[in-house]
Amino acid sequence: MSQPQISLPAKLINGGIAGIVGVTCVFPIDLAKTRLQNQRPGQQVYKSMVDCLVKTVRSEGYFGMYRGAAVNLTLVTPEKAIKLAANDFFRHHLAKDGKGLTVFKEMLAGCGAGMCQVVVTTPMEMLKIQLQDAGRLAAQQQKPGVMSSTKLPATNTMLKRSFNSGLVVAAPRAVSATQIARELLHTQGLSGLYKGLGATLMRDVPFSMVYFPLFANLNGLGKPSPDKPAPFYWAFLSGCAAGSTAAVAVNPCDVVKTRLQSLNKGSSEESYSGAVDCIRKILRNEGPSAFLKGAGCRALVIAPLFGIAQVMYFAGVGEYILDNSPLSLLSA
Repeated sequence: MSQPQISLPAKLINGGIAGIVGVTCVFPIDLAKTRLQNQRPGQQVYKSMVDCLVKTVRSEGYFGMYRGAAVNLTLVTPEKAIKLAANDFFRHHLAKDGKGLTVFKEMLAGCGAGMCQVVVTTPMEMLKIQLQDAGRLAAQQQKPGVMSSTKLPATNTMLKRSFNSGLVVAAPRAVSATQIARELLHTQGLSGLYKGLGATLMRDVPFSMVYFPLFANLNGLGKPSPDKPAPFYWAFLSGCAAGSTAAVAVNPCDVVKTRLQSLNKGSSEESYSGAVDCIRKILRNEGPSAFLKGAGCRALVIAPLFGIAQVMYFAGVGEYILDNSPLSLLSA
């Protein structure tokens, strides 16, 4: 029995639309996750996710919750498209014999998808984190326990190295994702945008190895028959369950990645030379529980994100667009 051919362009369109819809819905929770993960003991600005969102709206306005959303929405299309399409691609080629995939092969396909997506994920999150964390750093400079009711300016801090002392000093100024990217490329080259690549791989490869096999098996339970797809609501619930499980499982890696990719530090916040150094210092200064920071937020982000993604993906929007495009109609 031969495998049906897959349309890679259609899969890319599906993944892109799924990413845009999902990110638009859950971005404020993702912002709260980043700020909670970057907090250090004794310097807590936010007590919880809800407290973070309330204080963000009070100090930065409603759109403060969407700081960094522009870069995420711009790059999430290729990121989610690559992730979902790559998994389909690898699953298709690993099942050439027409038999169902073993769990090992499903994990192998997920591993391949995770390795492909980091090409876009790393610079996307690098830029997003700088913008998301700017409000926390600004709030931290205020008196402890006092949150100003005035709106904070859209500022961030770019790191500059003093050639005389060799020390890193901060120069606050209003910046955008484009300006951050331009300065990183100018001062550090392409490697500046890919800081934390190893930690991103540590997070995304295991995530995909857990998520995709778990989703495939949960979704399979809802199929009325092997040759018929599961109902859309079952795909949504399967995506939510698999996404939240995988998100919590790799949250320690996400904490390390967030810390490494945060260029701007608050007062008394130490820097890290790499993933191993980051893990060692977090364990020494904050204890093992620090690796679970933002786990609830991350589960709340990933669950609906991948639930929505799977519904949009399996709705076949990409196939519909391509089948009804002017080129396809002319060739019909």
